[in-house]
Amino acid sequence: RHHQAIIAAARRVMLSTAVSSLSLNAPVVRPAVSNARMAAITPGDVGTTKPLGVYDPLGLMTRMPDKYRRWQEMEIKHGRIAMAAVTHVLVTANFKWDGYCSYLSFPPLKFEDIPAGTLGSWAALPQAGWAQIVAIVAILDNSLFAQDPNLEPGDVVGDRIPWVRYDDPEVKFFKLNAER
Repeated sequence: RHHQAIIAAARRVMLSTAVSSLSLNAPVVRPAVSNARMAAITPGDVGTTKPLGVYDPLGLMTRMPDKYRRWQEMEIKHGRIAMAAVTHVLVTANFKWDGYCSYLSFPPLKFEDIPAGTLGSWAALPQAGWAQIVAIVAILDNSLFAQDPNLEPGDVVGDRIPWVRYDDPEVKFFKLNAER
């Protein structure tokens, strides 16, 4: 009886393997990649990766170039926030400040009492602390780091802060393409 169950299972595996191998011979359907000039981005621009080029199946770049520009800015901004979050996780796993994070909570909360990691630190920090973090980020985002529409997406400081600039266009293109 056990032997028959093994044979039946082996037959099912062989049948499913045979059926799935038939699907491997089907032609590969690739989405169309446009080489046409778009309103917001062209082939070879930052963010277009060879051999894919410009991929815009919904036509968002040509129908809404102003919104596409905003989405580019938001993509860069969210990427920078994600990099800061990873830095937070790595730093808090290896380093804790001395002293108190909050005197207002009961009992007072020390930095060493906040666990490392994203969810643990999120749960341990008082709501007033999160409100302060959100307020500071919003103020900086709308004042010092506000996007100037005359500058490239992501260039939020202009000449106000001595920022690292890449004079070599090839190095700049490589760096920006790697960060998107």
